[in-house]
Amino acid sequence: MHRTILQPRGWSRPRGYVHGVAARGVVVSVAGQVGWNERCEFDSDDFAAQARQALANVRAVLAEAGAGPEHVVRMTWYVTDRDEYFAAGKAVGAAWRELMADAEGVVHYPAMTVVQVVALMARRAKLEIETTAVVPIAL
Repeated sequence: MHRTILQPRGWSRPRGYVHGVAARGVVVSVAGQVGWNERCEFDSDDFAAQARQALANVRAVLAEAGAGPEHVVRMTWYVTDRDEYFAAGKAVGAAWRELMADAEGVVHYPAMTVVQVVALMARRAKLEIETTAVVPIAL
């Protein structure tokens, strides 16, 4: 296995992320992805819809490196409204379970940080997701 989940003894298991990940391989850095489509157009102003699209965008960029959800070790989410993020929790969770599952259907959780920001560069963006993945080196 190219990655190990870091769970300190006695710590509660987090929900929706892990405390840390150790991995070996080729590092893939994905620039911040917002919830617009491949033409850089927003199809929705709904937080959950933008989160789903941003995750799909992350997957598309990862695929260019031969990577998938199982290779993601770190994510940082920048959200413009903390309350909107929490209110969309169920829908975002459903999108996560769909888009962050590997080919066998196993859902993967990276080390993750969520930060509220005043604004994002794309005016209609409700969130932006930066991602780091590590793809094992073929021997």
